[in-house]
Amino acid sequence: MDYSTDPVRAQGPSAVTEGTPDGPIVLVLDPAGAARHEGLPATWRDLEQRWRIVWCRLPADGSLSQADDILADPPAAGKVVHMVASGPYAEEAMRLADRHARSVRSVLLVDPAARGFVAPGDGPAANEHWEEDTEKQRWELTREGIDVRTIAHSEGGESDRIPAPLPLGHPDVVSGVQNAISELGATK
Repeated sequence: MDYSTDPVRAQGPSAVTEGTPDGPIVLVLDPAGAARHEGLPATWRDLEQRWRIVWCRLPADGSLSQADDILADPPAAGKVVHMVASGPYAEEAMRLADRHARSVRSVLLVDPAARGFVAPGDGPAANEHWEEDTEKQRWELTREGIDVRTIAHSEGGESDRIPAPLPLGHPDVVSGVQNAISELGATK
C-alpha cells in the first residue's frame, strides 16, 4: 500500500524522537506515517527506557532527509544505529546504511518484498525471492559490518489479518526488533 501521496498521513512531524539518550539508536523508516501526533505507537512505548527511538514518518516532507542527516552525524563512541524499515523502503534503508556504514549496526526488515499488495500468506515466498534479488547488496553490507535481516513478515493468518507489509507497530515487529537488537548487542 502506497501511503506517500496520502495528505492525511503527510500531516504532522517528519520525525518523532523518544527514549533514553543512553541506549542504542533505533531509526524507524515508517511508510505508513504512524506517530502523527508526536508519540510513538503504543507497542513501542515500553522500549523508550532502553533505546533512543527516531520514528521517521515517510509520508511527511523531509523525513528521508532527516534520516540521512541523523546517520551522517555519527553517534557518540560506543553507540550504534539499528535501522528498521518495511516493504517499500527496504532497499532505501540498505542504501542509507551503505552510505553511512560507520554509524549503522543493522538493517532490520519487515516484509521487504512487499512494495505493493502481497496476498495474505504469500509474504514469506515473496521475501525469499527478494532475498535472492538483493543477495549481492546484502553481502556488501555484511562485509561493512552491517547485519541485514528480515525480522517479521505477514503470515496472512489470524494474528495478522492484513496483507504484507505488517505495520511497524505490529507486536510481531516489536518482538523481532527486540530479539535482533538483543542478539546483535549495542556495539559494532
